[in-house]
Amino acid sequence: MMAARLTNEQMSKRCSMDIPNGAYVNLGIGIPTLVGNYISGDKEVMFQNENGILGVGPLAAAGEEDYDLMNVSAQPVTLVPGGSFVNHADSFVMIRGGHIDYSIIGALQVSQDGDLANWITDPNAIPGVGGAMDLAVGAKNVFVVMTHTTKNGEPKIKEKCTFPLTAPHVVKRIYTDLAVIDVTEEGLILKELVPGLTIAQLQEKTEAKLIIKEDPKPLVV
Repeated sequence: MMAARLTNEQMSKRCSMDIPNGAYVNLGIGIPTLVGNYISGDKEVMFQNENGILGVGPLAAAGEEDYDLMNVSAQPVTLVPGGSFVNHADSFVMIRGGHIDYSIIGALQVSQDGDLANWITDPNAIPGVGGAMDLAVGAKNVFVVMTHTTKNGEPKIKEKCTFPLTAPHVVKRIYTDLAVIDVTEEGLILKELVPGLTIAQLQEKTEAKLIIKEDPKPLVV
């Protein structure tokens, strides 16, 4: 049986299942932006964008776009009832003040200690940090949603990050297209695994050592 990697949408949907009712959540650029599309109807979750929106709704339907209402991925979105706009400075006061419950963010690398690298690969390149550093240290919980390996098959979950860090010791849970992994003081604990992939095969794609406390649940979305 060949293991099928999750799509970006499936990764986002799986992450959305762990966001509790009443949470204030920031969604990062890229795959994390999709998480807001999969919040179940019985939950009331308030999404914040650092560009000054509190109460971001789903992506706008075709033909109903308002290009004055954009998310951090430059996509036209909607506003939920009760949503509001604030200036950029006040938006970062929310983040730096510890008022964001969950930061859902993408990553280039995550270490076994929960170090996050997601803003630059080459020190000589033009940086693209945005609000990532503030979100990484200001949010109460940091969840990473990313592919398990690079396009070249290199592990993105490392013993030590080789790229410049966004923040150390901040990631609490990693959602990839192959697994769900908790970052703990003990190390990386494997919680869920896509059907058709063995633990040994996952370890081959993961530089950091995985801890197996019990049989991982099937990662099915």
